Amino acid sequence: MLYHLGFILAEFYGPFRLLSSHMFLIVLGTGIAFALTMFFIPRAVRFLPRDRGREFALQAEVSTGKPTGSGIVFVTVFVLVSLLVVPLAMDHTVILGLMYLAMVTGFLDDKSAKPWSEYLKAVLDLLIAVAGALVLIQSRTRTWLPFVTGEFTVPVGIFIPLAAGIIWISINSTNCTDGVDGLSSTLVLLGLISIGLFLYFILGHVVIAEYLLLPHYPDSARWAVMVFVLVGCLSGYLWFNAYPSQILMGDAGSRALGFFIGVVIVVARNPFLLLIVSSVILVNGGTGLVKVSLLRFFRIRVFHDIRFPLHDHFRNVAKWSNTQVLIRFSIIQILLIVTLFGIFIKVR
Repeated sequence: MLYHLGFILAEFYGPFRLLSSHMFLIVLGTGIAFALTMFFIPRAVRFLPRDRGREFALQAEVSTGKPTGSGIVFVTVFVLVSLLVVPLAMDHTVILGLMYLAMVTGFLDDKSAKPWSEYLKAVLDLLIAVAGALVLIQSRTRTWLPFVTGEFTVPVGIFIPLAAGIIWISINSTNCTDGVDGLSSTLVLLGLISIGLFLYFILGHVVIAEYLLLPHYPDSARWAVMVFVLVGCLSGYLWFNAYPSQILMGDAGSRALGFFIGVVIVVARNPFLLLIVSSVILVNGGTGLVKVSLLRFFRIRVFHDIRFPLHDHFRNVAKWSNTQVLIRFSIIQILLIVTLFGIFIKVR
């Protein structure tokens, strides 16, 4: 791996010392990931399945027949580039494997002639989420919260279901948000950039973390490198997914992306960060999950006059165009990231 080669070269040859810099690896990894994704996506189109259209989804006919499942391309690029440039420990490597597994299950659903059962997908997501929680349990039961100074230990019996729940919710909320050209990928991109900057510049730097009364986690910088490698991959995909889209990520992309967002929230050791980096995704897709679950399992009817995912409500009722949905949701997400991060740090 380049990381190990970089440290060997940096030790014996001064000009190669940049290869041991996390910032340099971020720039290098992001650039390589973007270039490879841009190169491979157009060449993979003929091998990808075609979108079946989503039942009950608004304007589903617009996407029907388009190449989908391109998550198999940019997630593969992400894994390979991460193996090349990220200073990997065992937990990073296993998480990459689980993310790839989430992508594979999504891709098999994308290419299936008949959509998989919602219950089957929910169970598969849950199993992957629990596996992710078990991988991340080492040294991460120390947690910090807004409005509270210092850290405290979360019992293992609470940590595992909490971490698995965060990952599972992130997977399904992200999946439900995928339905408007460029929307899911743009919102995920904004979330990744914000959490990547937070991991690298704040939690990963002892001086800044102590000044802001936040905990310092040395491994945060390594996770930040992975985050920005994925930013490069997702940017390359978004190039082709911008309205009018040429290609769709499918469940192969949305499930893998949701898994990784959930993982880095657990890595940051604060569950409330999910409300910051994925606030619009949670409201747009997650509230629909709540509505369906309450009605299906408890016969409780809520949000009766609101159509979910929420982007369908605004397209159907408010008559927003796809571009208006994308721009307005993105503006809201940016403002929430800035505002909530400001409050989050200020109240410490």
